[in-house]
Amino acid sequence: MDAIAERLLKPEAAPERTPVPPFDLVIFGAGGDLALRKLFPALAQRNEEGVLPAESRILGIVRKQEDLEGIPREIAGKLAAAGLSSERIAAFQRRLTMVLLDAVKPETYGALKEALGESEHVRSFYLSTPPDLFIPICENLASSGILTPTSRVILEKPLGRDLHSARAINDAVARILPESRTYRIDHYLGKETVQNLLVLRFANTLFERSWSSRDIDNVQITVAETVGLESRAGYYDKAGHLRDMVQNHVLQLLCLFAIEPPNLLEADAVRDEKVRVLKALRPIVGPDVQRWTVRGQYGPGVIEGQRVKGYADELGHASNTETFVSIRCELDTWRWAGVPIYLRTGKRMAQRYSEIAVTFKPVPHSIFGNPGDCGRLDANRLVIRLQPNDGVQMQLMMKVPGSGKLKIVPRQLDLRYETAFDVRTPDAYERLLTDVIRGDQTLFMRRDEVEQAWTWIDPILAGWQEYYPQPHRYAAGSWGPSQAIGLIEREGRSWADPEFGE
Repeated sequence: MDAIAERLLKPEAAPERTPVPPFDLVIFGAGGDLALRKLFPALAQRNEEGVLPAESRILGIVRKQEDLEGIPREIAGKLAAAGLSSERIAAFQRRLTMVLLDAVKPETYGALKEALGESEHVRSFYLSTPPDLFIPICENLASSGILTPTSRVILEKPLGRDLHSARAINDAVARILPESRTYRIDHYLGKETVQNLLVLRFANTLFERSWSSRDIDNVQITVAETVGLESRAGYYDKAGHLRDMVQNHVLQLLCLFAIEPPNLLEADAVRDEKVRVLKALRPIVGPDVQRWTVRGQYGPGVIEGQRVKGYADELGHASNTETFVSIRCELDTWRWAGVPIYLRTGKRMAQRYSEIAVTFKPVPHSIFGNPGDCGRLDANRLVIRLQPNDGVQMQLMMKVPGSGKLKIVPRQLDLRYETAFDVRTPDAYERLLTDVIRGDQTLFMRRDEVEQAWTWIDPILAGWQEYYPQPHRYAAGSWGPSQAIGLIEREGRSWADPEFGE
């Protein structure tokens, strides 16, 4: 490897707003929802902060002639809606180049090769496309002579539909680029509060010593959305919520919550521990899916005072695709044995929020008499809120002020990012895109991590097909099907209600 490549590929321990090395970022799927809504605004924000060097370029891949001018106009509209001035939008657009290319036709890649030229910049290729295009794009990049010693590829989730297809994609990419230059992205890992999980765990003795079955009664991970299909009907109806959300976002949150301390804060050390968590997940196989999982699909209902259609009406035809998943799972490890972990995620739910709620065991003996004497002693609960109102909340029992009869009530210690820090919280993609350019893989999934997640998910999919083909219905604007409530309440527990306020 030449000296320039070695320097550019070396990860940098740089503060967030330190400029990255000069780069060329190529975005396949530049006209898609993700690119327009997240990627280009994130890059524009980094440009505003001075993180992107002047000589760096962003190339968007489009398939239609009219998109060469149409997509930049759409990008400008998104940035204007975000509050950027016309001068700043123009400054960002000077970095943009649209390239006409058909991802599956190798003969069209000459236009991209010409646009990139002989630059020695870090080359990153973001595949914001359906997973069935990952292999042909990577093969065509290689055969066209576009890849350099500094080239990296970014693969958007979900990686495949099952273990077999994920391995096929990973094998194909591995023939072209080494694992050290392959970035499998899950934007949840770029959220500040998700990253703070490691700090909360391993920088605070208070939590690390109580982070086990000795003190924890149960863990709940909820990712609730109020949106419906939007523009993703074609993809979503084939994938379903288990593939779309649980296999990646939800399991990643579980991994970061439950990992053992890595020997150092380094990409492979962290990812080694995450893989161990996934391997410890107790399999849910065959008819067990009926006991330990709930799948649902939303019907008509009310969201924020507005009537909304059911899934089948939005789709235009009947379907058995799930839009809601709830799972009771366990980790077969020394630390977590016997602790139920409840996963819940769905579309068209009552409120948009993501959080991890940790309920601790009650005090072994109450000195305050019967519950009616001074009030019920609720268990302590730690809530790690990921969105909205990112922060950490701790429920404690407190005495009501006064000299009369002793009265005990639960109250919250509430720490929110927006009030604790006088800085803007960056969007997840802002962090992740610059991490790719810097060569830092800590917040990206490794091959064995993705495949191990599918190893746990595939038996659930197979069990559903045989024993649980029909999802339960729930009204849009609710908390999901009643069976999800039964999943947790039959064990004498209940779902944690959102506590952070609006």
